[in-house]
Amino acid sequence: MNNGYFGEFGGSYVPEDLQVVLNDLSDAFYKYKDDPEFNADLTYYLQEYVGRENPLTFAENLTEYVGGAKIYLKREDLNHTGAHKINNTIGQILLAKRMGAKRIIAETGAGQHGVATATACAMFKIPCTIYMGTEDMRRQALNVFRMELLGAKVVPIDAGQGRLKEAVDAALAELVKNHDTTFYLLGSAVGPHPFPLMVRHFQSIISEEARRQILEKEGKLPAAVVACVGGGSNAIGAFAHFIDDKDVRLIGVEPSESAAINDGVPAVLHGFKCLTLLDQSNNPAETNSIAAGLDYPGVGPEHSQLSVSGRAEYVPVSGHEALEAFQILSKIEGIIPALESSHAIFHAIELAKELSPEESIIVNLSGRGDKDVDQVFNMLKK
Repeated sequence: MNNGYFGEFGGSYVPEDLQVVLNDLSDAFYKYKDDPEFNADLTYYLQEYVGRENPLTFAENLTEYVGGAKIYLKREDLNHTGAHKINNTIGQILLAKRMGAKRIIAETGAGQHGVATATACAMFKIPCTIYMGTEDMRRQALNVFRMELLGAKVVPIDAGQGRLKEAVDAALAELVKNHDTTFYLLGSAVGPHPFPLMVRHFQSIISEEARRQILEKEGKLPAAVVACVGGGSNAIGAFAHFIDDKDVRLIGVEPSESAAINDGVPAVLHGFKCLTLLDQSNNPAETNSIAAGLDYPGVGPEHSQLSVSGRAEYVPVSGHEALEAFQILSKIEGIIPALESSHAIFHAIELAKELSPEESIIVNLSGRGDKDVDQVFNMLKK
């Protein structure tokens, strides 16, 4: 990685006035990311407020049900607000306060980043505005209410498909207009530099813990680390501290209906270059996953490079398969996973069957499924 690039991917393809803002953000990030006082504050809030460290749980019933490798779940669902997103929002809001930001804006798809942002803003007494597509608001009405309950203003975006891409469009436009007072707290490992690097940094706590925990439990590294991928924040967090362990397979699981890595081509999206789904007019294609948090036509630049270089594998899982895994984990382990995470659960089940009982797999359980229960109820009813 150099100046925001991961191989050919990443960078910052933005108007000059926005580049000035991003340069200031980059300078602040590099100034504080290794600052002892900043990291002491970050550790305090991650432990005392978020509830870290969270367990690496041996899914004994699921392992017995599947046969084959041991399946471990990295329990990001146990974080305050119910997903991995809070790791990044706490880190970025501490940075925003040091930069003197007067207000926070964010985008959200499934609503988990919006909830985490609203939560952090309530905690730190900073007003926030969350942009969310109208289709995602319909699918995730409970999370909309949670954001509003936490004091956030939720702005519906009905352009295009009314999904995550459109929410990012609106947030970036707002940042350009009001950058003097506004901090854009981006939730995924996408966007122009330094956003992908920042999100990776704050989410890498996932693999930092998981690597140490699996060595304590198994005495050796896992055969594979598996995580769902939309924009890619939970997956890059789960992969980060294993990238140099060449014998550990890194497997990202995309929704087959919106598989930017498997079906995309290099293109510039939202100010950065990545593998992108394009339509016949070379515009970002429409996406259609049952998991709102995976409904994005591109993917983080580091994931793009990990795929092209061959260091990581990316496989598609359908909505029907994810729905099956959602029910299996709920019934067998008493853990209701998010629909996003269910994509990774399904592939881990299939992978475990191919491996020996002496091997292990870590699955990043990126979020809990409370937000999806009503949606799943209606899908199963049909």
